[in-house]
Amino acid sequence: MSEYIPYIIGIIVVAVLAIALMRVGWRHRQQRQADVAAPPQAPAGLDTPLAEATGQYVSTTTAGDWLDRIGVHGLGMKSTADLTIHPQGVLFSRGGAPDVFIPAADLESVRREAGMAGKFVEAGGLLVLGWRLGEHHLDTGFRPRRAADMATLVAAAESLIPDAGPAASTENRTAPKKDKQ
Repeated sequence: MSEYIPYIIGIIVVAVLAIALMRVGWRHRQQRQADVAAPPQAPAGLDTPLAEATGQYVSTTTAGDWLDRIGVHGLGMKSTADLTIHPQGVLFSRGGAPDVFIPAADLESVRREAGMAGKFVEAGGLLVLGWRLGEHHLDTGFRPRRAADMATLVAAAESLIPDAGPAASTENRTAPKKDKQ
């Protein structure tokens, strides 16, 4: 048994080193994204939801870069969530993480994807909302627990975008809708 002790110690050292390097990487990501503002709080007295579902908040990433997870304000934390879509915006009530509210005026696109940072599923299995937070364009992913909820969620979210047409909702689109000049 004593001949295995150096191997066990080596494995522990490698594991601790890997965890330390991941922490350093996450801290650098947070420093790089320090200019990303905190999302607004949900207004008091939201109207009756247009649609709602329980599922998993996947993460928020830089729009068009499904691997660039946003590390600040808890936006990159995967968690269980209740998604409600109100006329005023989209609310992710997350378990163990801060809620995320996307005002309707900031919603830019609605699409279905097969994956983003931290979650890959069947084609069209994730609801991805493209939105604007200050000067940043972001994508937020949600996986409903029941696949039957997806069509209702997509239709309700699309109804919040004033010029929601083919440009605002597409399958597998990666670039945010451009601002009108």
